[in-house]
Amino acid sequence: MVHIVKRHGHREPFDERKLYASIYAACLSSRILPQEAESIANLVAREVKKWAEDKEEITSGELFRKAGDELENLNKEALFMYKTHRDLS
Repeated sequence: MVHIVKRHGHREPFDERKLYASIYAACLSSRILPQEAESIANLVAREVKKWAEDKEEITSGELFRKAGDELENLNKEALFMYKTHRDLS
């Protein structure tokens, strides 16, 4: 099981649903229709999960960058919202 090392140093198991929800919210904030937002979030979550599955742990920053790389190929407006949301949280 892959663990995420968070910004403050604690670890938690990788939760694909949290990543999906974050990408989905960024898509909706970009005025993407819900059905397309689901498709984009599923694609990004699947690719990130595939990338992470052979690792024991990754940092939240690495996870963020990989998700951003995947999202950039699909929708740049959603990528902007994804990055902006992180800066605010």
